[in-house]
Amino acid sequence: MRCCIVIPARMGSTRFPGKPLCDLMGKPMVQWVVEAATSAGVADRIVVATPDQEIIEACKCFGAEAMLTSASHPTGTDRIAEISKSIHADVFVNVQGDEPLIQPASIAACAQPLLEDAAVIMGSVYSECPESEIDEPSVVKVVTDLHGFALYFSRFAIPFARNARPVPVKKHVGIYAYRREVVQAFATWPQSPLEVAESLEQLRFMENGVRIKMSLGAGSELAVDTPEQADQVREILAARRILS
Repeated sequence: MRCCIVIPARMGSTRFPGKPLCDLMGKPMVQWVVEAATSAGVADRIVVATPDQEIIEACKCFGAEAMLTSASHPTGTDRIAEISKSIHADVFVNVQGDEPLIQPASIAACAQPLLEDAAVIMGSVYSECPESEIDEPSVVKVVTDLHGFALYFSRFAIPFARNARPVPVKKHVGIYAYRREVVQAFATWPQSPLEVAESLEQLRFMENGVRIKMSLGAGSELAVDTPEQADQVREILAARRILS
């Protein structure tokens, strides 16, 4: 079964224009993501999907494959749907280009259920949510059924602690694995009510009947949405370099 990791990246971020190419310890941010995807060891092919020629050229410089996609896509998932029409693979894994600290183990955990079981059509990852993040709307939480499939994603703390929680709160790690037909279908569906309410595109899949298999992953320390967060990532990477 062939697996392709696709890394959506674009220069036009509202809060941090040009962020995929911002320098982190001598490498553009997108290179850190490509290297983590390579280390995961599950992909037959890794592709950066971008509407920007600057990112194409940068990827050539560090030896990564990149493909030009439409500039009109509203989400990274739509960008992957376009890529899936020209690349032959059974499973496509979406690893965001602003996750330079993503752990290879999380990428592997996301893909593995689909690679092992043809009945699983979509997967994602969770980690244990720190107590300090449970009430943060920017941190997405997920609850699962007894078989590990997502029941719901929310920016609220779920489950609500009316009684003592029997299990830790699960923090959603925003990487996804899909079969080709599922990610292509996503691009044809209109935004769904719960997706709009929570501003979480994974709910569009669930509202259209797609079951999402959740796997325990290593998590990611920090995604980059602002220049200040890029500075925090530099500090983390510098500390890692000292420890190694």
